[in-house]
Amino acid sequence: MSFKKGDYVLVLDEDLSGTVKSINANVVSIETEDGFLIDFNSNELVIKEKNESIKTKLFSRSTIDDVVSEKEQPKRKKQPKKKAKERHEPTMEVDLHINELVKSTRGMTNYDILTLQLDTAKQRLDFAIANRIQKVVFIHGVGEGVLKLELEYLIGRYDNVKFYDANYQKYGLGATEVYIYQKNATSN
Repeated sequence: MSFKKGDYVLVLDEDLSGTVKSINANVVSIETEDGFLIDFNSNELVIKEKNESIKTKLFSRSTIDDVVSEKEQPKRKKQPKKKAKERHEPTMEVDLHINELVKSTRGMTNYDILTLQLDTAKQRLDFAIANRIQKVVFIHGVGEGVLKLELEYLIGRYDNVKFYDANYQKYGLGATEVYIYQKNATSN
């Protein structure tokens, strides 16, 4: 926009107006109504006729049909909001049932099965700690409780974790939730 001395201008994004006093390349000096001289870039100013109101200038080109058609335009769909419970759901689930870990248990003893389940749990827990995953649920089933006890012993050896029974409504009695305390990246 080109300005000349004496133009009455408004400052965009501020509640200022004044008269153009000097123009130097892209910098325009205006004198505010309070008598202060302030420099602005030309793209920060708009010319205003003294007797013209802003509303008539902004809306003079719009018709009622334009406004109605703008309102009828489809709006962007909002993202569905998650409930507070869902935001705090565990981010990683590990199913330790043996049929989830191997295709067949043929030739495996109970010791082999338990060892495989605990090795898997240790790998997944180390993975979660390394990737800064805060919550992990280990699904171990109810059974006789041997896997649950061994799992609690394994998790108990970690300093930066706490564990407790997982959400009963979702998992029943057969799951343990592990919360991993995150260390700051800057601390040694």
